[in-house]
Amino acid sequence: MKRILLALALLAAPLLAQQPAPNPEEVIQKLVTVKYIDPASIRNLLGNFGVDIRLDERTKVVVLSGPRRKVTTAEDAIKQLDVPAAAQKDIELTVFFVMATDGTTVPGSGSPIPQDLQSTVATLKATFPFKTYLLLDALSLRARSGVGADSTGQLSGGRLTAFRVRSASLEADGSMIRLDNLHAGLKIPTSLGAGKGITFIDTGISTDVVDVKEGQKLVVGRSSLEGPDKAMFLILIAKVAN
Repeated sequence: MKRILLALALLAAPLLAQQPAPNPEEVIQKLVTVKYIDPASIRNLLGNFGVDIRLDERTKVVVLSGPRRKVTTAEDAIKQLDVPAAAQKDIELTVFFVMATDGTTVPGSGSPIPQDLQSTVATLKATFPFKTYLLLDALSLRARSGVGADSTGQLSGGRLTAFRVRSASLEADGSMIRLDNLHAGLKIPTSLGAGKGITFIDTGISTDVVDVKEGQKLVVGRSSLEGPDKAMFLILIAKVAN
C-alpha cells in the first residue's frame, strides 16, 4: 500500500507543477469586509488603484473588480487601513483659585492652603509677599484628549467660579499636556444699593495656550481681586487619567 501511495504522489507531482500561475491581468471580483473604517472613505482613498469599487455601507462590504494584480494591491491597502483607532486618553485637570491679601480676611472668605500646595504657595510668597494666602475654590474636571471641558462652582456669599478649556491634548511623548484657550473666572456679587439689586464683578485669567508638564503644579497667572490689596492666583495640575 505504501508503494502505491508513493507512486501516486510521484505521478501527481508533475501534474501539479504543470498548473499555470494565476494570470495577473485576469479580471476578477473580490469581496472585502471592513470592521473599523467607514466604507465610504475607501472610494477616495483607493481612487488611483485602477479598480472598480462598490460599497455596501449597511454590511460594511467593499466589492473590488479589475485585474487580479490591482485587486490584490487594493485589498492589501484596505487591510492596512482597517485597524482600530488608537484609544484616546482622558486628561484630569484640577484648578485651585487662591486668594492673596494684605487686608483683613472675612470669616468664610476662604480656607487654609492644603498641604500639597504649600510648596507652590511658598514660591508665590517669595515673589508676591502678601500677608495671607487662602484657598477660594478647587475645581476638578476630565477632558478627552483633543476635546474641551468646563466646570463651575459656587462659593459662600454668592460668588461663582468657572474654568474652561477649548481643548486639552497630550503631546506625543506623553510628558507634556497642551491646553488651548484657557479661562478661569471668578464672579463676585456687589450690591447696587437699596432696592436696586446686585451686579457681578467679573475677574479672571485667560490665555491662548498653556503647556504644563504632566503632574506638575503650575501657576498659570494672576488677576486683581476686590481692590489693590487682593489678588487671585490660578494653580493648575494636569494628569493623564489611568
